[in-house]
Amino acid sequence: MEEKVNFVVVGVFVLALGAALIGGVLWLSSSKSFRASYDIYQTYMHDSVAGLNINAPVRYRGVEAGRVQKIALAPGNVEQVQLTLDIKQGIPVKVDTVAILQVQGLTGIAYVELTGGSRDSPALQAQTGESYPVIRSGPSLMTRLDSAVSTLLVNLNRASENLNAVLDKDNRSAIRSTLADLVVLSHTLAARSDTIDASLADAKHILKNTSRLSDELPQLAQRVQRSADAFDRMSNQLARAGESASNTLDSVQQFSAATLPEVHQLMLELRGLTGSLRRVSDQLEQNPEMLLRGKPQPKLGPGEGG
Repeated sequence: MEEKVNFVVVGVFVLALGAALIGGVLWLSSSKSFRASYDIYQTYMHDSVAGLNINAPVRYRGVEAGRVQKIALAPGNVEQVQLTLDIKQGIPVKVDTVAILQVQGLTGIAYVELTGGSRDSPALQAQTGESYPVIRSGPSLMTRLDSAVSTLLVNLNRASENLNAVLDKDNRSAIRSTLADLVVLSHTLAARSDTIDASLADAKHILKNTSRLSDELPQLAQRVQRSADAFDRMSNQLARAGESASNTLDSVQQFSAATLPEVHQLMLELRGLTGSLRRVSDQLEQNPEMLLRGKPQPKLGPGEGG
């Protein structure tokens, strides 16, 4: 014989067990030993907080640090948004900590990022007249990008206007004319390349002759110097002879014997120098190309051919 199941007892047992489970969950959730402690802070954003929701995460250098408790316009200032933040106790919120609105990836979900906070900076405290400590806010990444892009567009627009001002109709005509002149000049240089090569060869000969002349100048200078020394010696001897001419005739004879040979030698050197200069002048007058091509080679005599 089968035993009858008492459904009333089973139903009461199930209801009691469910109530016990619900009560335990409520007790555990309301127990302070299982609930994290938070400190309340506030910050004021100057930018739009689109995409930021209540209970959005608050991160300190990327580490989960709390949540957004409240979002509202700042009292008495509609240009700012007041954010009330619940931050876990023990998170080092310092005087130089900055709150920045960030966007996570491509999803557009916004959160509050806390940055800064040096080790030696004092902890942030509520000031007189404030209910909670106020964290300084900084511009968001999107705001900085928007400012940078706007500045870039303004600079590009200004550069475009300046370029259009430079490349006006008159300047474009001048540039076109300059390019045409350059084409003509290049063709002219190409057509006269042989003449340019010949001119360069003549310049090379001139430099060579100049170098040869510079080598001969020291010898000419030495000859002039020797002549000048001879004149000096002659003048000195004439002076000494003039002083002693009134004394004796022997001194005069000695002067004549010592001076006349040197005077004769000087006259010979001057005559040779004059002849050399005359020959050079005659050769230049007959053949001016000597300055460019140098002295021509002497003609070979009979039987001297190679």
